[in-house]
Amino acid sequence: MKAIFHYEAGATLQARFDALHAQGFEIAQCPEEDNTRLASLLPDCEVLLHVLKPATAAIIARARKLRLIQKIGVGVNTIDLTAARARGIAVCNMPGTNTPAVAETALLLMLAALRHLPAIDRACRMGQGWALGGGLQEQVGELRGRTVGLIGAGMVPKALIPMLRGFGAEIVYWSPRQHPELGVPRRELPELLATADIISLHLPLVPDTERLVDRPALARMKPGTILINTARGGLVDEAALVDALTSGHLRAAGLDVFAEELLPPTNPLLKLDNVVLMPHVAWLTPETLDRSLEVAVGNMRRLRDGGELLFRVV
Repeated sequence: MKAIFHYEAGATLQARFDALHAQGFEIAQCPEEDNTRLASLLPDCEVLLHVLKPATAAIIARARKLRLIQKIGVGVNTIDLTAARARGIAVCNMPGTNTPAVAETALLLMLAALRHLPAIDRACRMGQGWALGGGLQEQVGELRGRTVGLIGAGMVPKALIPMLRGFGAEIVYWSPRQHPELGVPRRELPELLATADIISLHLPLVPDTERLVDRPALARMKPGTILINTARGGLVDEAALVDALTSGHLRAAGLDVFAEELLPPTNPLLKLDNVVLMPHVAWLTPETLDRSLEVAVGNMRRLRDGGELLFRVV
């Protein structure tokens, strides 16, 4: 069974791929930017191990033998589900495999934004770190005692809550449904927006959540709020976010995802000192990839043997 891992694999992961040859699985890695290699691999591909670069209708059409698109992660908004459904191609995801990495990254971005880390790092590298002076104390703060509002109630918030408790933060959440298992108070969305010191997004990108954090939502946030997004860039009206950060209404933002990826060099977020940026790698750890490969190979075996696929979306 031939598969494409549509992302660049390190030496350790490639060794795992090689070891699977004996079980009848041939997994070829293809960096996202290598369109020539992708074109050469697609005609014989039965399984597409999809990471981030959109699996478009055109890509699906060129993979004449394709039987399964296996998302490495959870969100399937980058897969043309209509095209897959029309061809009878199964689409599966793998909830939970990236949860520890994403939860830790959300916490990392909160701390980095609170401590103004990117600007301090740059100043230190330029020999100006010790000249920041007393004004620095007006730009930094602690997580302890602050209210963190989690928007969403999935696996990542569940993993993040005990971490935040360990730092002494107050925690509230909003989700369309009650989730008493979280063990923290639920607030209606307008109240959460108006009272939280830090707001962290943990929702899928679907029509109902697109630009959920729009200009009016940003205006409801109290001055000095920090926004964290490790979910999907499309949850936020990015132009409105830039305005809120530029005006100082928002204190800072920590972003791993963006409305347009790859992030174009003209994006105004790149010029703002009060933004911590990551290139959609919150999920990317060796541990995540180990867990993901286990699920992916399990589904490939089920596909080969006519079994029921795990976490099927289409």
